[in-house]
Amino acid sequence: MPGRTGTAARTTADAEGDVVVLLIGMRINRFWAVHHWLPVMLAMPRMLRELAREPERGLLEHVLLTASPRTYYVVQYWESKEKLYAYAHSPDAFHHRAWAVVNRKERAGKVRGHVGLWHEAYVVPQGSYESIYADMPPFGLAAAHGQVPIGRRGRRAKDRFAYRSQEKAAAGEAGPEGT
Repeated sequence: MPGRTGTAARTTADAEGDVVVLLIGMRINRFWAVHHWLPVMLAMPRMLRELAREPERGLLEHVLLTASPRTYYVVQYWESKEKLYAYAHSPDAFHHRAWAVVNRKERAGKVRGHVGLWHEAYVVPQGSYESIYADMPPFGLAAAHGQVPIGRRGRRAKDRFAYRSQEKAAAGEAGPEGT
């Protein structure tokens, strides 16, 4: 996203239906153990490059973040939980090989707490998310699903939460307040 200029307006994400979000990261527990944590740190960019080359796997967008000098993570937006699971378990994907190494080291008793790994996955149902971007280029959910003028989904958060895609509205699914 570097180099993108902000949009001189308020916008919202153009997401339809459920949204799949994966938070995945690492924590450096012992800075001096570079040989343990550096391979872990370098694995994520490799997976992200693989996913960028193969968009059919379902990763829509990602944002790299740091929480501290020890903790690094990625927010990922996926097409579906099925595509997320398929990538995680695909024997031809780098993720599968990387976890095989971690599991082998763990079984051999070679994991010594030098680096921590974590992930959290969420399927957020339509009507349970909303977004607003003021003078921002597409970011996060809007980068994953597109960006539309805020008036298209509602100027207030309450209205954006109540928004229903045409498909869901046609199926007669009610909003959080019966809308």
